[in-house]
Amino acid sequence: MKYKQLGNTGLLVSRLALGAMTFSSGQGIYKFVGSVGQEEAEQMVKKSVDAGINFFDTADVYSDGESEITLGQSFRNLGITRKDVVVATKAAMRVGQGRNDVGASRGHIMDAVDASLKRLQMDYIDLYQIHLDDFLTPVEETLRALDDLVTQGKVRYIGVSNWQAWKIADALSISEHKNMARFETLQAYYSLAGRDLERELAPMLEAKKMGLLVWSPLAGGLLSGRYDRHNQKAEDSRRSAADFPIVDKERAWNIIDTLKPIAEAHGTTPAVVALAWLLTRPVVTSVLVGAKRLDQLEANLAAENLELTDEEVRLLNEVSTLPPEYPGWMVEFQKNGRLEPVERRFGPR
Repeated sequence: MKYKQLGNTGLLVSRLALGAMTFSSGQGIYKFVGSVGQEEAEQMVKKSVDAGINFFDTADVYSDGESEITLGQSFRNLGITRKDVVVATKAAMRVGQGRNDVGASRGHIMDAVDASLKRLQMDYIDLYQIHLDDFLTPVEETLRALDDLVTQGKVRYIGVSNWQAWKIADALSISEHKNMARFETLQAYYSLAGRDLERELAPMLEAKKMGLLVWSPLAGGLLSGRYDRHNQKAEDSRRSAADFPIVDKERAWNIIDTLKPIAEAHGTTPAVVALAWLLTRPVVTSVLVGAKRLDQLEANLAAENLELTDEEVRLLNEVSTLPPEYPGWMVEFQKNGRLEPVERRFGPR
């Protein structure tokens, strides 16, 4: 297993992380995600640790908090030392019927972190992430609350999920100006079938030295190998139950057509190839892999050791490339005038 820095910190995290959204069961979309019981969860956690994974991600909203309970109990039952794992959780999505049981206000964050610590059976959270864009709460209020949690020792690092590039950049400026803890990571959707973040978010992350944690790397199972243009539905599948994340289906079928022969050449699955492609992207810190069954997890762990050829990466890049969009195409056009020799444009001096 390879490791990378978590954002601009000295903390090292595994390139693959175990996502615990499938742990336990819940209502709404979560009942389609999976219902991994305590014993199965412990098997997955042990398999992950044995494979070199030290990074685990959950959220207070997953299965109404039961995911956090199951993950924390797994560490205890397996006798895993707290300092040997990096635990991330999230808050801000609705977790109750109360008017303020949602959002990134100081009041909700302070209540949420204590509730998560209790469920996880831990004294601190390594990475605490704001799970949604709360358009009502001033960003500075959220940052001040998170900074206080870092000062109190309840949280060590902070991150954000599903925010726009401009808002993250604004938050980073506030943190620097006010000398507060800053967002070190963005947890975002990224896959061969969904490369939208490459337009604005990826350049911003690289410029600001933030880490990218990838959720839904298989586009909600679309790249698992169970789907193609001739088989667009699969039984007992989250993607069939909820068509999410949103993707350009025609482009996705072309991507899958390209994935399959590459997978066959390596004697593996399209899912493993799709994960391995993500690990070639410089902006990616860690890819969150989740599973309903132990054998699914074991299969996906193979992505860490799959070496794609330059030609295979080129083919995958080409078939999944984003269509031109302003101002991106204009920026690329103007680069030519900046880099080409003066003589080419104006003749010898």
